[in-house]
Amino acid sequence: MTAFGLSAGDLCWLAGVAALAGLVRGFSGFGTALIYVPLASLSLPPLWVLVTLTVMDLIGPLPNIPRAFRDGRPRQVAVLAGTAALTLLPGLWLLDRMPAEVFRWLVAGLCLVTVILMASGWRWSGRMTPVVTVAAGGLSGFLGGVSGLAGPPVILIYMSAPLPAKVIRANLMMFLVAWDGIFGTVLFASGRLSLEPVLLGGTLVPLYLLANWLGARVFGAGNGNDRAYRVVAYVLIVGAALLALPI
Repeated sequence: MTAFGLSAGDLCWLAGVAALAGLVRGFSGFGTALIYVPLASLSLPPLWVLVTLTVMDLIGPLPNIPRAFRDGRPRQVAVLAGTAALTLLPGLWLLDRMPAEVFRWLVAGLCLVTVILMASGWRWSGRMTPVVTVAAGGLSGFLGGVSGLAGPPVILIYMSAPLPAKVIRANLMMFLVAWDGIFGTVLFASGRLSLEPVLLGGTLVPLYLLANWLGARVFGAGNGNDRAYRVVAYVLIVGAALLALPI
């Protein structure tokens, strides 16, 4: 055993996973949880996966939040985040009773479904009414509690919303940061948050941020070929999901 009760091999694996997640996020604009959660679950218990992800993903986007407030719609995001907070506890309750093998099946399945929907160009054709906003936030909170994947329902809804791209990007950024704050607070208040996974997540932050920056540079060097990099991201996410399957 080495630091955090993990072997040197596990620590190297997690460092590589954090770097890959940051690289994908940097050049495609999405995918942190879809890469990190299934692969990190090969070395960490489910709750540690979610805590380390929260620490990594909460710190990284903070410098961009002031602009997101200007570009986005904070009130709509507040409804999404507030509803997600209400459904988080049932998800955590289920996570506490879920075997690690079932967790890996669930995460891999959600990752694959999300990528299939995104890659197929599927779009929800309805309007983003208050009822739809509440439903998307509620589903995100439950899935975030049970699997760490709070983003897909909100991402899929916003992908089809008749809003400017900068508004969608800003709303998603605000929601995910708000979610990380809510999740961390609930874990602390419920006594589920221990120091070790927080410190482990903190040690992964510099590598994650560096990889994120490098991914953005790679994207810029490719003249912003968004479609090509999205294909690469889809392939990597599918590979991560398949690798995480407990078979």
